[in-house]
Amino acid sequence: MGREADQQVAASIGLYPDTALQSYVQRAGAALASTSERPGLQWTFRVVDDAAVNAFALPGGYVYVTRGLLTHLNSEAELAAVLGHEIGHVTARHSVSQMSKAQLLSVGLVVGMILRPQLQNFGGLAQASLELLFLKYSRDDEKQADELGLRYLTRAGYDPRPMTQVFRTLERVGAAEGGGRVPAWLSTHPDPGDRGRLIAAAITELPAGQAGARIEREAYLQRIDGMVFGEDPREGYFKSSTFYHPGLRFLVEFPPGWKASNQKQAVGAVSPGQDAVVVITLANRPSPQAAHQEFFSQPGIQRGQAWRGDINGLPAYANAFAAQTDQGVLEGLAAFIPHEGKVFQILGYTPSSRWPRYESVITSSVGSFAPLTDRRFLDVPPQRLDLVTLPRPMTIEEFARRYPSTVSAQTLAIINEVEPGQLLEAGRKVKRVVGGELSRGGGFDQLAVPGEHDVPPVVVADVAATVLPERAA
Repeated sequence: MGREADQQVAASIGLYPDTALQSYVQRAGAALASTSERPGLQWTFRVVDDAAVNAFALPGGYVYVTRGLLTHLNSEAELAAVLGHEIGHVTARHSVSQMSKAQLLSVGLVVGMILRPQLQNFGGLAQASLELLFLKYSRDDEKQADELGLRYLTRAGYDPRPMTQVFRTLERVGAAEGGGRVPAWLSTHPDPGDRGRLIAAAITELPAGQAGARIEREAYLQRIDGMVFGEDPREGYFKSSTFYHPGLRFLVEFPPGWKASNQKQAVGAVSPGQDAVVVITLANRPSPQAAHQEFFSQPGIQRGQAWRGDINGLPAYANAFAAQTDQGVLEGLAAFIPHEGKVFQILGYTPSSRWPRYESVITSSVGSFAPLTDRRFLDVPPQRLDLVTLPRPMTIEEFARRYPSTVSAQTLAIINEVEPGQLLEAGRKVKRVVGGELSRGGGFDQLAVPGEHDVPPVVVADVAATVLPERAA
């Protein structure tokens, strides 16, 4: 079960492209797992390329941490606390107890179909959801995983006290930090404050000499120096309702006010009433003609009137369509456009009864697809962590003034685990965030806050149990 889902995690979320960091996390996790009740399991630890602050585990010893979480931690002991907790979920078989094999095998590109099963090769209409991987654990499960994590942490020789700081950081991040392909920690690991207090009490009751002294702050910070922070604009980003993708060199205007989601294999937006969708994916066909033909050869699809043959200078194969689903008839527009050696599939759809209401905004959005040529939008660098060694004591607010960042002083306080007004000692390594700015003439216009437009998977009401699709990169 875990092995099959692991492949889907890599495809739908993506792994962070840093082999040294991946090896580091694997070694740290394996050392902890060797102290667990299942040392013989073939444990796998991965860093997923996602801005959300979270970690999760699958049956069979598959444990994942997001790069967003790593940028918020400040020592190897804190990383060990997170990994130990997730190891605890596996050794206690919490994931298995919550999901059947049928559920787990549904994760990925075959879950949340809005069409009948025989239509599941639909591509863009076959939406993806990893919600089953992030089921909320019960309070008892969380408490047990915390206790097991503390056990593994101390057995591996780490100082357990940083574990309480992890809970404090997660509590500060809260729902507002959000954004990414996976939910935020609070969506899947509730009550960090209460759990932090329980762990703090448990640490005080440890027998003398049982707790280790390893923290490894300096070594850990060196590992994450230069790491991408927040959403990576190279994989696409939003400015208001316009989406720019430098890597694939296109832009598109989504309907204003719609909730947008930029995922690994698709980008899309859902209406405020969650009853209409516009989504862009890459069609796995050599030509727009072939993709168009395949789409309309699917059983249950009725081809409607031909639409425009040209979209902003790009040849397009586009038609209205109607699709029979178990929940009723969908009506929409399907367009297939060649660009930069790839074929883009753009779908906009809604229940048939609501098509007259949404036809104008959907067709306008589909018709806005265009090549991206403006260097201002093509050359936006990602935000990255940058370590600064303090030459003298200063507060985080003074640090933000002396060493400018492209995030707020509040965010700097969270990722450095300090409180506002707290005096930082000379010689301390402090994180700042640089990059991620959009040049406009002589000035700078900072990108949207990471995660501002991204939303957790959204159910499209009255259409079917589907969610927004994955990123088209």
